[in-house]
Amino acid sequence: MSETFKVGIIGVGGVSNSHYKGYTAAGAEVVAIADINPAALERRQREWRVPRSYTSAEELVLDPEVQAVSICLPNAFHHPATLAAAAAGKHVLCEKPISLSIQQGEEMIAACRQAGVVLQIGHHLRSNSAAAFAKQLIATGELGRVAFIRLRQAHDWGGERMVRDSFGKLANSGGGTLLDNGCHMMDLARYFGGDVAEVYARVATLGFAVEVEDTSLVSLTFASGALGSVENAWTATGWEEGFWLYGTEGALEYTNRYGEPVLRHIFRSSPGTSWGEPDLATYRFAGHSAQQRSVAAFLAAIRGEQAVVCSGEDGLEAVRLVMAGYDSARHRRPVSLRLAATEVL
Repeated sequence: MSETFKVGIIGVGGVSNSHYKGYTAAGAEVVAIADINPAALERRQREWRVPRSYTSAEELVLDPEVQAVSICLPNAFHHPATLAAAAAGKHVLCEKPISLSIQQGEEMIAACRQAGVVLQIGHHLRSNSAAAFAKQLIATGELGRVAFIRLRQAHDWGGERMVRDSFGKLANSGGGTLLDNGCHMMDLARYFGGDVAEVYARVATLGFAVEVEDTSLVSLTFASGALGSVENAWTATGWEEGFWLYGTEGALEYTNRYGEPVLRHIFRSSPGTSWGEPDLATYRFAGHSAQQRSVAAFLAAIRGEQAVVCSGEDGLEAVRLVMAGYDSARHRRPVSLRLAATEVL
């Protein structure tokens, strides 16, 4: 990839800006964009100085200069756009969730494999510096046996009183905060704790007049025996994203709730530590954002420099956990992953 790598972005809503920044930071060039909204398309083309624009994914993927695409469309459109891109021989970075059913996700994975193109799912929290460092500490045994994992992503849409139809209408989104935010947390749960054996979920719609849930809580039982908690909401005030990992030899705490996010490592190696005063190390991470690092990882995978950071199979397992959560909430019982449903709706 000696020449400038050229990409297209399909869907120019809010999340697309992170993809654009990631590509430019990595030295790639966005040469084409697509969206069905003419005003949004014109604004982004002017803002990003992109030479070509299209009104559909099917048109963009036929652009001979485009080598890879980011799919930043509403959830319901990830499947057809990925199939079109694969058929055109384009590498695919698809925003989360991969799809709204197991069958659709499997078709996307198979299409990309058959076409010989990279498929990466946009679970960018794997590329968060703190999460990557936490993963290293787990792998080296610094935490001992991981016993409990708590994951939280919650916000209030910046104080807005309405939720956009792309998120609030079931036909567009496939689900509410459990799918929108929860699929990130489910992927992080697997990243930290491995396979999940059982989920038990509760969901509610408490703050917005929408067709989907705006508050959710899921208890996890990992195959390892560890326990976990996934908390998601559109009924929080402000924005919080964090993880808490508790092991037999140490703990990690990370949240952006109180300003600059800091990873705290709590452990006991000094003589004389007490109940309330264990050893403490703090880590601050600089450099590119998690979204930018995720895009850079996508380009590196295309070049063959590293494995895909979040594969289609990884993305599919996150959706499987979310689906199991909906099934659990619907029937008010724990759900084994061996018996999990295959459809979100």
